[in-house]
Amino acid sequence: MTKEKLQMLEWKTQFRLKPWITLMISAFLVTAIIFSLPSCRSTKKIQTAITKKDTTIQEKITAPDVDLKADSIRFIDDAFSRIHSNRIDFKTFSAKVKVNYEGADGKNYEFNAFIRMEKDRVIWVSIIAILGIEGFRAIITPDSVKVLNKQDKIVQLRSVNYLKEIARLPFDFQTLQDLLVGNPVFLDSNILYYKRDENGLSFLSVGPLFKHYLTLNPNDYTLKHSKLDDVDVLRARTCDLTYGDYEKRDTLKFSTYRKISVAEKSKLDIQMSFKQFNFNEPLSFPFNIPKNYKRK
Repeated sequence: MTKEKLQMLEWKTQFRLKPWITLMISAFLVTAIIFSLPSCRSTKKIQTAITKKDTTIQEKITAPDVDLKADSIRFIDDAFSRIHSNRIDFKTFSAKVKVNYEGADGKNYEFNAFIRMEKDRVIWVSIIAILGIEGFRAIITPDSVKVLNKQDKIVQLRSVNYLKEIARLPFDFQTLQDLLVGNPVFLDSNILYYKRDENGLSFLSVGPLFKHYLTLNPNDYTLKHSKLDDVDVLRARTCDLTYGDYEKRDTLKFSTYRKISVAEKSKLDIQMSFKQFNFNEPLSFPFNIPKNYKRK
């Protein structure tokens, strides 16, 4: 058996055996992955998997040295105004993304994802494996999720509520849009603490689901790092989102590099490198279900 055939066999086996990976590939639902990892390690082991840097962040959070007085409130209001001014607003978006992830088995896998979006209407994703073979195609609308598994000739048809079920969160179409274009997600205005230093501006907010530690680049207030910790200590969910390699396209600043590190009952690292991206160009969203595909 050739090396290419062995790689294809390993790729197919990996995506059949790991339902959370299939979920990620089929719909590019990174947020869903974050909150639906399979159980395979104890909470104690999870905590040791979180980096030393995270522990330092927690110490800073629990020992704030800035009071939220009038000048602080004005500073926070100004910062949030600039965060919102950096939000990417678009009509359409398309991108080619190189995705690298390390699963709980310690192995690294790579694939290319092609993404097309029309704001508030549709998200289209095609996943290309080795040898240029399309493995999955998905189309997501505000009320439905459809996934073609081209390797096994299976189609999955779900309500958009499926996203909320697998994520166990008030997760919606708009959140997924923001995640893909690099806008902040789960941002709460309930600010308990902020800090300014040479590394940037950091804010701690607490919402109904998460403690959110957000760090901005000091010069232009673009996203640098976002850390989400579950307020439910029994869940022990945690997620680190890193944004980098910004490129300016007209008036938009777009992060072409993202790193996502997530842990609950297992650890998953994902890196996304946007090799091509375009805004506000005419797009099509081809999605046809072959008659011989089984519905699941």
